[in-house]
Amino acid sequence: MNIQFKKGVLELCVLSMLLNYDCYGYQLVEQISKYIYISEGTIYPLLRRLKKEGLVSTYLKESQEGPPRKYYKITNEGRKTYMNLVEEWNSFVEGVNKIIGGDFNE
Repeated sequence: MNIQFKKGVLELCVLSMLLNYDCYGYQLVEQISKYIYISEGTIYPLLRRLKKEGLVSTYLKESQEGPPRKYYKITNEGRKTYMNLVEEWNSFVEGVNKIIGGDFNE
């Protein structure tokens, strides 16, 4: 998949997943990778940015497999941003579908 497509929708995917449940970084990579190929190196810079922007918060939770894990939780501001991104995405997809389907006036 084109890297620019991926970068553009990854924030939407992460926020969407965090709406349903809190996740640690690698868990996000595993879940998103079922549908879109991404690497750990892609997700962590995004998570740092989302935290810096106040769209997610973090907390540590003990793990039976090793050290405590850092979990990410969507904030109220993150929910608002998610809703805006969904609107933008739907509008974008609708426009692209019209163009590639030939449903436009010259």
